[in-house]
Amino acid sequence: MILGKSEIALIGAAVAIALASLVVPNWLVFTATLAISTALVVMGVVMLMRAGLVSFGQGLFYCLGGYAVGLGGRYLGITDALLLIVLGVAVTVGVAMILGLLVTRYREIFFAMLSLAFSMILYGLLVKSHGLGSTDGFGVVDWTILGFSPGSGESSSRTALLLALGLALGIALFLNRYFRSSLGLACEAIRENEVRVEYMGVSRKQVLYINYVIAAAVGSIGGSMTALAAGHVDPTMAYWTISGEFVFIAILGGTGHVAAPFIAALIFTLVRTYAIELAPNAWQMILGIVLLLIILFLPKGIWSLFTRKKGVAS
Repeated sequence: MILGKSEIALIGAAVAIALASLVVPNWLVFTATLAISTALVVMGVVMLMRAGLVSFGQGLFYCLGGYAVGLGGRYLGITDALLLIVLGVAVTVGVAMILGLLVTRYREIFFAMLSLAFSMILYGLLVKSHGLGSTDGFGVVDWTILGFSPGSGESSSRTALLLALGLALGIALFLNRYFRSSLGLACEAIRENEVRVEYMGVSRKQVLYINYVIAAAVGSIGGSMTALAAGHVDPTMAYWTISGEFVFIAILGGTGHVAAPFIAALIFTLVRTYAIELAPNAWQMILGIVLLLIILFLPKGIWSLFTRKKGVAS
């Protein structure tokens, strides 16, 4: 398989981050892990946006992935991180395959609100589940990876980052090919004109259904990694504000490249971290101002800076 320039750049960036994790402070390692995990969920939002759909309920799959990790360790005795992530993906794909039969029939605000409704239903169920900690959630068991125990502290944080990097790189390489495949291009065609796609002999329902399920699986992995890194899960993972953040980051980065969600998620996480520290009572306003500036000066997202420079250079 011949790697393209984008794929080589993605691999180079992952290697650079892995090497940097050996020297940067532990808090930055943890922040980067959360940013990468968030970016995976945002990638699912971007996949739907490329098909003309905006989901305000991606927190549903984010939460399912996180709770699958927590419940798998707590009740099934699974401690291997990879097995826990696979469990989360399996549960999430099963749910998405059922919900997708309904939600992919709708468009625009109807799709957005329906996806949000299912996410809030899960939130309500978890809040009422006192055996799962209700609003407080519960802790994730100490995990291993292929028999290796990362321990605690800096070692655990760096292992979680390397695991998140490996998963993110694999998914980014896959989606980079997916976006250029016939299925990925069909999603963009559906966004522009569904009727013409049908006339070409392509089933828009089938394309959107497959895209929806893949987006759910990717979001689940992001939730699983967040649970492993933070060591805790709670119902707010399915709350509407979390899903709103994912849409916020998707708009911030743009849909032009698979790297855009990762760049945007890192910027968002850092801005929010410093905003909360400097202005704990006004950090939402700071994030709102950042989004407003992005919309005004970079309507196609941060990634448009790279395409703009490329166009000027050529």
